[in-house]
Amino acid sequence: MKLEKIRRLIRDASQFAEEAYNAPFRSAVARARREQDDLFMLLIFSEMMGVPNPASYYTLELQPIMLEKFHDWHKRMGMPHSPLDQFKCC
Repeated sequence: MKLEKIRRLIRDASQFAEEAYNAPFRSAVARARREQDDLFMLLIFSEMMGVPNPASYYTLELQPIMLEKFHDWHKRMGMPHSPLDQFKCC
């Protein structure tokens, strides 16, 4: 009984310390991930926007999967409407 209480106390203290240590870095990690996602979206849809893509053979099958996120992406990039003639999302 007493050993279980000590283990629970150590686990709670460990979780608190981990949260306190990671809190300042959350926004930086989230920003870096968003930038990577934006670059990935540009790579996937670059051929449709007229930018030559050396990896278009490999990224073509990802387009239907990423199409759901396309609207949020082009809004975040500062484009009020979809840059693709074939795809109107707004």
